[in-house]
Amino acid sequence: MTPSPFLGELLGTMVLIILGNGVVANVVLKDTKGNNGGWIVITAGWAFAVTMGVFVSQAFGGYDAHLNPAVTVGMAIAKNEYSKVVSYITAQMMGAMLGAITVWLFHLPHYARTEDKGAKRATFCTEPAIRSTGSNFFSEVLGTIVLLVGIKGIGAVTTGLGPFAVGILVWAIGLSLGGTTGYAINPARDLGPRIVHAIMPIAGKGDSDWQYSWIPVAGPIVGAMIAGLLLL
Repeated sequence: MTPSPFLGELLGTMVLIILGNGVVANVVLKDTKGNNGGWIVITAGWAFAVTMGVFVSQAFGGYDAHLNPAVTVGMAIAKNEYSKVVSYITAQMMGAMLGAITVWLFHLPHYARTEDKGAKRATFCTEPAIRSTGSNFFSEVLGTIVLLVGIKGIGAVTTGLGPFAVGILVWAIGLSLGGTTGYAINPARDLGPRIVHAIMPIAGKGDSDWQYSWIPVAGPIVGAMIAGLLLL
């Protein structure tokens, strides 16, 4: 494959979801060896997923390695440069959907043994601990602002350690701010797999919770816009 920013964003996001949603599946699906591993395992897995996703993206031509429409929008606003937005977000959505399909196929026997519809859905997308529209929306906005401001800070002080530092940042967000909504902070990470959940023949899957789905999309985008203006 010829390296390109589009391919890098697609494959990097795919790896992000394979490892990120993969750790959720390992913890919540029945009869895995990681079953009931807990929140620390999930947040650590997502942190490592981000780090590996960034490395893969860069290796395949995605020098920006956004892996997240909110990062793409925030950086576009901060730099007043919008030429990459459509192509990057398209690649991120495709990568997220391919990653979600991969996680489902990998854990196929465990989906069949898991009765809890919410647990199955959690391996694809987020849901709040307590449903409160204003609070849930604010959680996603603030988490995304912290993500963007943190990335800016990392870029100002690090060189080759950037992917590791971003992973630590995502880990910190998950541990400190993730308990309210599951810290989507990434529209592609939530919407792409949610679409996969809706269309794939997953055994006993239940509904895809579309009534909540706008929050992990709109919240991060609003947070990214605010962060982008702060970073101008």
